Amino acid sequence: MPLKLTLASETEAIIERRFNAPRELVFRAHVEPKLIQKWLLGPPGWTMPVCINEARPGGNIRYEWANGEGAGFYLTGEYLELVPNERIVHVERMFLPEATPDNRVVSTFKSDGSGTLLTMSMSVASAETLKAMLATGMTDGMEMSYSNLETQVGSGDIQ
Repeated sequence: MPLKLTLASETEAIIERRFNAPRELVFRAHVEPKLIQKWLLGPPGWTMPVCINEARPGGNIRYEWANGEGAGFYLTGEYLELVPNERIVHVERMFLPEATPDNRVVSTFKSDGSGTLLTMSMSVASAETLKAMLATGMTDGMEMSYSNLETQVGSGDIQ
């Protein structure tokens, strides 16, 4: 199932994506740095040379992306809550190059037949912030990354 975006309000987007993989594996792919670096890449040609992910309440997050041609951006954040294989709550901000306002993200992982339904709620400070995020093509990049994850799980590259 490709990514589905629903606007719950002017400041909240809900993203759903089903994966043909067990919930425990999809969860691990969201918290283990070596796995994150394999799939969370966006468009072809991009890499994630820096991936810090301290998957625990109070833990830090820092992802840095580069396209090999001198362009790049990064994200920082902090974990607020983590329930293994079920729920992640964190705050993140993008640097493009200036910091965006904090984005509160709640991700839930639910078994769905032989797969997993990931539901991500992204809450931002203002309607303008959400519009600007969506205008960047964020959901297209997310679907490319999720497609990478689906492919790598199916091929056994992530297990």
